Amino acid sequence: MYGRYETIEDRPALSFERRIPHPVEKVWEAITKPSELEHWFPCRVEVDLRVGGRMTFAFPEGPLPDGASTLLGEVTELDPPRRFAFTWGGDHLHFELEPIEDGAACLLRFAVQLDMREKAARDAAGWHACLDALQRHLAGADGADGADGAAATGPGADWRARYDEYQRRGLPVGAPIPGEPG
Repeated sequence: MYGRYETIEDRPALSFERRIPHPVEKVWEAITKPSELEHWFPCRVEVDLRVGGRMTFAFPEGPLPDGASTLLGEVTELDPPRRFAFTWGGDHLHFELEPIEDGAACLLRFAVQLDMREKAARDAAGWHACLDALQRHLAGADGADGADGAAATGPGADWRARYDEYQRRGLPVGAPIPGEPG
């Protein structure tokens, strides 16, 4: 369940794999539709769902470290309902879905190529929380444990436990933690 730290195309990266007990088509909607993303992704998303399409990520709960409230991205790969990739600021996110169990379930592979290695443990904890929220959403349990996708990525107790575990596993650290003094 924990993600791995590796190098993909000469960049630091995180990779996760989850077995999801839902058909590929249902998971595809959850990772591509803004109305579904709002349940588990760490911000609001607008997307022109085509290769080269623009994406806007809005953070209404608070500004980013540079003071901005939005981040831009672009769809870099789209092969419905199997592959979806896009830039998210300086990171590159890749989703791949593979049907298993005669299509009753799917294997989700999620990789993030990072723009800096020092944020590996911090971002691994955040994406781990997001993927947990995605699974809760698909199971119909939005808000489980009082957290939706956005809330689950902040430095609460669950996030902190994941962050500490990723540090223990040797993932690079050093990036600022939202809400904590630098």
